[in-house]
Amino acid sequence: MKKGEATKSRIVDEAVRQAALRGLAGVSLSDVAEAVGLSKSGLFKHFESKEDMHRAVVEAALDHFRETVWAPAAALPPGRARVEEVFRRWLHWGETRWSASGCPIMALSVELDDQPGPLKDYLQQRLQRFRTNVTNEIRLLRDPPLADAEAQAAYFQMKSFILGHADARRMMGDTDAERSAAAAFEALLERTSKVAA
Repeated sequence: MKKGEATKSRIVDEAVRQAALRGLAGVSLSDVAEAVGLSKSGLFKHFESKEDMHRAVVEAALDHFRETVWAPAAALPPGRARVEEVFRRWLHWGETRWSASGCPIMALSVELDDQPGPLKDYLQQRLQRFRTNVTNEIRLLRDPPLADAEAQAAYFQMKSFILGHADARRMMGDTDAERSAAAAFEALLERTSKVAA
């Protein structure tokens, strides 16, 4: 990686960290520049505008998510193995890499959900792609495959367990949140995998 690319990567990583803590609107260019050892004007040599940096932040957060949660699961056999791995990695994603702030994707979703524009459109498109991938794997929990509506409902519940875990763990301090989420997910898998008599 060239020096300029490495510097830009450091800038974006720091901006993602700040966005996870404060939201995109709270990202301080001065703080980002100071954290990576640049002046504010030096920072803007790598981006055309603040909006350009915001796009890079959203893209980087989503790329980290894909590499951490989806990519390792995609190497496993289709169906249950992939779905279980996605859930396990997604559950730990906010607690490991983002222990100080929680999931940056969740923070970005809350911030951008009522802000129409290209940034929201981009985030929505990438999240839709992830949802489609996981829903396709959920369909394979049963033979013959689940109907689309059933698979989508199962994905909705799966994501609800992730969000519920984050709230219980981070907001409520529930030390048993992971066990509760895992038990709920296992019950969902068992229900969804059964062929109706």
